[in-house]
Amino acid sequence: MSPLRILCLNYEYPPIGGGGGRACAGICEALAKTGHSVHVQTTGMKHLPRESTINGVEVHRNPAFRQREDTCSVPEMAAYLACSIIPTLTHIRRWKPNVIHAHFAVPTGALAWLVSVLTGIPYVLTAHLGDVPGGVPEQTDKLFKIVAPFTRPIWARASAVTAVSGFVARLAQDAYQRSPVIIPNGIPLDSRPTITRHDPARIVMVGRLSLQKNPLLAIHALAALKGTAWHCDIIGDGPLRTAVEAAIEDAGLVDRVTLRGWLDSAAVHAHMSHADILLMPSLSEGMPVAAVEALNHGLAIVCGKIPGMLDVVEDSINGLTLELTPLAFTKGLQQLLTHPETLHRMRTASSEKALSYDIMETSVAYAQILARAAKTSRD
Repeated sequence: MSPLRILCLNYEYPPIGGGGGRACAGICEALAKTGHSVHVQTTGMKHLPRESTINGVEVHRNPAFRQREDTCSVPEMAAYLACSIIPTLTHIRRWKPNVIHAHFAVPTGALAWLVSVLTGIPYVLTAHLGDVPGGVPEQTDKLFKIVAPFTRPIWARASAVTAVSGFVARLAQDAYQRSPVIIPNGIPLDSRPTITRHDPARIVMVGRLSLQKNPLLAIHALAALKGTAWHCDIIGDGPLRTAVEAAIEDAGLVDRVTLRGWLDSAAVHAHMSHADILLMPSLSEGMPVAAVEALNHGLAIVCGKIPGMLDVVEDSINGLTLELTPLAFTKGLQQLLTHPETLHRMRTASSEKALSYDIMETSVAYAQILARAAKTSRD
């Protein structure tokens, strides 16, 4: 395969954004590592350089009035689109990429569609979850009722579409009658963990403090574990932070639950490397990067019984998939905390399962799709 010039568009790219941004960065860096030239056009903030090279990827950030690294409002998404058109067209004119890789149909897909119409450069669209109708209904149902007429052309024009899980692919098929290629999120497998027992056991949660991530359920479940030795680190920020802080205080867990706030990838990995269990009570997920990263750190995963987690967690093998109630999560955590041999077995299984999510294999799958899109345009 000849090296490609790939222009990646994403409204968030580390340190801005959550799991979708980290997944995008992993793909870009793996593609660059295998010889492709990768540029990223994304959102900037005052404290970040306009241009930088990160692990072989040239990152261009344009101001878009975003206020927080962890959260992007609908008006801020609109501002990203408005502020990105000219920089992206200028980038295309100067660099002449072979193909565009757009992460998130909403909002990034709108930018990819427009610049493709204006320049003829083909684009491949990758859906993560919240950018597909039904993915995060508690947050996006009203939005999709408004933008649905505008999203259909985005999906129709894409030279190819991919999805990070079978669940996301089914949602896309139902909404847009496109059958995405399923390419799970990958992770670097440069080092393998040593499964070490921690005393007390360490629990970690990673994600936005939002309704979708359901952090209050976790606090209510942890409150019933006072008689068991454990400590929990919650990594993330968001609209429910004040409510989470109040719930921690009301439950008397101030000494046992630490809110770490929004951390960069290196800090997240550092906390995971000293943990035993990933707690993930989300109401919905696509292919959560935090869960895949937890596999690589050899963590048992305790999560809800939801479609987006079934690719990552095998119940009673490398974790537990539970009903989304505090009682179910309390019982599940109690089982692992009081049976260290079970916890060790599940952690070992997670470490072995991580081998199925090698980012280099993921990048090969993307490179093949991107190359076909670029060739179709030339033909």
